[in-house]
Amino acid sequence: MDLTKILSVSGLPGLFTMKGNRSNGLIVEDIDSGKGRFCSSRRYQFTPLESIAIYTTDDTIPLREVFEKMLKIDPNKIPTPDKSDDELKAAFKNIIPDYDEDRVYVRDMKKMFRWYHFLNDRKLLTASSEEEE
Repeated sequence: MDLTKILSVSGLPGLFTMKGNRSNGLIVEDIDSGKGRFCSSRRYQFTPLESIAIYTTDDTIPLREVFEKMLKIDPNKIPTPDKSDDELKAAFKNIIPDYDEDRVYVRDMKKMFRWYHFLNDRKLLTASSEEEE
């Protein structure tokens, strides 16, 4: 699974792919509509999903590994972000048993579940064993 070109852009809903860069910003493309736009680095912050990690009690786990764990779980056990906070915490604890409860907030869990469903529905997530073959 390649998350290097998939971005979260502050102030814009959804996820984007990077199509090009300039000295003063990035050219991004909406994954659903395919519409491209220029986003100035003065106004927006860009976060590649590849650079995101989840805090655990020992270290951190890259988001890619979290998504791989989620792919191995029954899809019915992965909640949508509109579930209650307790349900989200329980599901997250099932995926990452040793996550740091002091540094991982419910809003982070909601965002991660939203991204997972978004990418999985569009067949952008694959297990690493499938990629190696």
